[in-house]
Amino acid sequence: MAGKVGVLQEAALQRKERLKILREKHSKEASEGEEPEEKRFAAEEPVKFTEIKLRSYTPQDEQLKDCQLPKIEPVLVEDKVEEQLQASKPMPIIEEVDLTNLAPRKPDWDLKRDVAKKLDKMEKRTQRAIAELIRERLKGKQDDLVAAIAMTNQNEADSD
Repeated sequence: MAGKVGVLQEAALQRKERLKILREKHSKEASEGEEPEEKRFAAEEPVKFTEIKLRSYTPQDEQLKDCQLPKIEPVLVEDKVEEQLQASKPMPIIEEVDLTNLAPRKPDWDLKRDVAKKLDKMEKRTQRAIAELIRERLKGKQDDLVAAIAMTNQNEADSD
């Protein structure tokens, strides 16, 4: 660890010496009246001029007349305002109102929808069970055949 600190201190001292030499060099150039290096390089680059655009000035010089922009005709404000007014008018969305869509549903409509398939299965099983019970009674009592048929007809009427 001590070796690393010594190396870092040496590097810091070397940087300080280089900076000191650069400052002295810079101050000598400034005192002698020479331009610093950055300014010399900047002076060597070509100067770029922006293009002249004459909008409301009519030049007298022939060379500057090429820079004059053509005159623009103003747009009629009334036409633009009329277009915006036409665009902002609300279009009628629905002419007729369907009352069935607006009426609230019963609170249990989703339960009935979800249970409908299960009720269909249960209805089929119930019919099978009733038919099996009737067969058992018919085997047991041949005499009450008419009563058993009447009972099934009454059960079917009650289930509907």
